[in-house]
Amino acid sequence: MPSASEPTAAARTAPLGQAGQDPLRRVPPPVLLGAGILSVQIGAGLAARMFGTVSAAGLTGLRLWMATLLLVALGARPTIRAFRGVIADRAWRDAAVVIAFGATLGIMNFSIYQAFARIPLGIAVTIEFLGPLAVAVASSRRLIDVVWVVLAGTGVTLLGTAGVSVAKTGGVPGASDSRTVLAGVLFALTAAAAWACYILLSAATGRRFSGSTGLVLAMAVASIVVAPAAVTSAGRTLLRPAVLAAGLVIGLLSSVIPYRFELETLRRVPPRVFGIWMSLEPAVAALVGVVMLSQALSVPQWIAIGCVIVASAGAALGASLAATAPQA
Repeated sequence: MPSASEPTAAARTAPLGQAGQDPLRRVPPPVLLGAGILSVQIGAGLAARMFGTVSAAGLTGLRLWMATLLLVALGARPTIRAFRGVIADRAWRDAAVVIAFGATLGIMNFSIYQAFARIPLGIAVTIEFLGPLAVAVASSRRLIDVVWVVLAGTGVTLLGTAGVSVAKTGGVPGASDSRTVLAGVLFALTAAAAWACYILLSAATGRRFSGSTGLVLAMAVASIVVAPAAVTSAGRTLLRPAVLAAGLVIGLLSSVIPYRFELETLRRVPPRVFGIWMSLEPAVAALVGVVMLSQALSVPQWIAIGCVIVASAGAALGASLAATAPQA
C-alpha cells in the first residue's frame, strides 16, 4: 500500500548532507526497498488484526498522528522553518498546494484502511495500484501502454469474476457479506484515485519545499483531516495504552521506516527501476494477508494480482523511458 511514506519529489531531491555517514548506505538498494515494502504491509497486517478492537478510522488516525510526531521529531527544525516561511512570505499558493497534498494523503490512508477492513489485503493493494498505473500510462504516448491497460483490466476483471472471499479480516463480523465486499472494493478504488492525485501533488509540493519538509507538513494536514472520523468512531478507545502503543508501532512500520528506506533507495537507483521493484507490493500484501490474517486467495485471484504487477512494472518502465528519451 501506498503509505504516508511514499517518496515525494521533495524527498527525491533532498540534500544528501551526511549521507556518506548513514549506515543505510551500506545496504544494497534491493534489500532496502524490499524491507520497506515488507514493513508497510506488516504494518497494514497489524492494523487489520486490530479492527475488532479499534475501528479502521481510529487506526488511520493513530497511524497518521504517530507517524507525524515521529517525522517531526526527526526533522523539526527544517519543518518549523518551512512553516514560518510560508506565513512570513504570505506564500498562500504554496500553502494551498501542501494542504491539498495533505488532504489527499488523509483520504488515501482513510480509504485503504476501510478497504482492509472489508476485503483481503492483497486484493485491496492490487486495486489501489491502479492509481499509479493510470498516472504512468497517462504520462506516456507509447503504443505498448495499451497492452498494460488491457493487462490491468484483465487482472481487475479476474478479481471481480473470481469473487472476493475473506476467511478472516481482523475479526470483523460480516466481512464476507457481498455489500461489505462491494464497499471494500469502492474504498480501494477511492484510494487508487487518491494515490494518483498524491503523485501529481507530490511533484508540485517538491517544487515548493526543500528536502522532506513538504511531506512532513502534508502529514500534519492529513492527521487533522482524519481526526474527526477517528475520534468519532473510536472515542476513548484511542487513549488505551495498548492501543496507543500499537498505533506507534503501526506508524513506525507503515510510514517512518519505509519512507526512510525508499528515500535512500531513490538516491541510488533510477526511477524506472524503483517503479518496477515497487510493483511487487501487491504480491507482498497478499502473502502478508495469508500469513498474518488467514486470508485465502484463489488461483484466479493470484493470477489477477500477477497481471496488475506486470502491468504496473511495464508502465513504470515505459513512462521512465519516455521521460528520458531525447527530444527531436
